[in-house]
Amino acid sequence: MIKEVIVVEGKDDISAVKKAVDAEIIATNGFGFPKDVRERIKKAAETRGIIVLTDPDYAGEKIRKEIISIAGNCKHAYIPRELAVKDDDIGVENASPEAILMALESARCQLTSKRTEFTNRDLLDNDLLMGNDSRKRRDLAGQILGIGYANAKQFLSRLNNYGITREEFSEAVSTVNREIYE
Repeated sequence: MIKEVIVVEGKDDISAVKKAVDAEIIATNGFGFPKDVRERIKKAAETRGIIVLTDPDYAGEKIRKEIISIAGNCKHAYIPRELAVKDDDIGVENASPEAILMALESARCQLTSKRTEFTNRDLLDNDLLMGNDSRKRRDLAGQILGIGYANAKQFLSRLNNYGITREEFSEAVSTVNREIYE
């Protein structure tokens, strides 16, 4: 059983996560979290910690930010977009148990202190900032690092805020280079 409480968006997400792991799960039921759900999230964060697992889309990111504002520090799990799609519907509920388990195992804490280990220069030097395939490269690197897809600004923020090491970053970039150029 997972120690932390997993926070997802809806009931179908709960069913999908339960197929992958034994855990306590809270559903936000979309954007408008009722007061009792907010209180449960806050209490879970204080007592057991939480893992946020939202859909890999714009709405999922907005809900993730709302959860952070309620809970403060928590772990973040990301399912790659292509592993969460079924018939043009994007969501955790469409991911396989293996994809969900992989995302949860890769969950990372957001650091509370500001860190500037990585800069735009790191992204530029590794073709993650500009260029024809920079988006694809960030997507692959985000999957490898367990921080999900993000635009360049968000990607840089996640590298710093999730405590990614230089070694992890270098290994991810090397893997991306092998996958794209071979």
